[in-house]
Amino acid sequence: MDDTPSPHQAVLDEVAPRLRRLRARRGLTLAALSETTGISKSTLSRLESGQRRPSLELLLPLAAAYQVPLDDLVGAPEVGDPRVRLTPRTLPNGGTAVPLTRGPGPLQAYKMLIPDRGGEPDPRTHEGYEWLYVLEGRLRLVLAEHDLVLGPGEAAEFDTRLPHWFTSADGRPVEILSLFGRQGERMHVRAKPRA
Repeated sequence: MDDTPSPHQAVLDEVAPRLRRLRARRGLTLAALSETTGISKSTLSRLESGQRRPSLELLLPLAAAYQVPLDDLVGAPEVGDPRVRLTPRTLPNGGTAVPLTRGPGPLQAYKMLIPDRGGEPDPRTHEGYEWLYVLEGRLRLVLAEHDLVLGPGEAAEFDTRLPHWFTSADGRPVEILSLFGRQGERMHVRAKPRA
């Protein structure tokens, strides 16, 4: 009798470590994932250790929680178009944000187009840490007692518990990249020093 595992069994054997890696990359605990999916922590733990066979009823909520195609969870071979479909969101200030990260996790990236808000600054605070990079235009950033103007190629990073507000600095829309992380998470940028 041949003891060679079937191709399907080999794919199923890879689901557990794939689920473990995906959760670790997103920085999620079993408790947080359980709360999001409605799957018990013990079931999630058994899935990730390979003690529980993955089923469609368990994989579908996990794919939804991670915001990845089901194929990514089971390791289906790549087929067709590799492009990521991005869905722009309209911001309350009339700007546009395009999420560059697909799923929940400790770090979220956005490309944003920010119009001139006009008027007086209205700084806000919230939990988190943000890194901004100006792609095009000029950004006015009011951060605590600072009132700064950043141009293309300039970046700023700050704890969002500080009062902050930003807009276009010259009446024309400004295009930025924004990385937003949970409290205490800082960006690590390596750049060649200016000569």
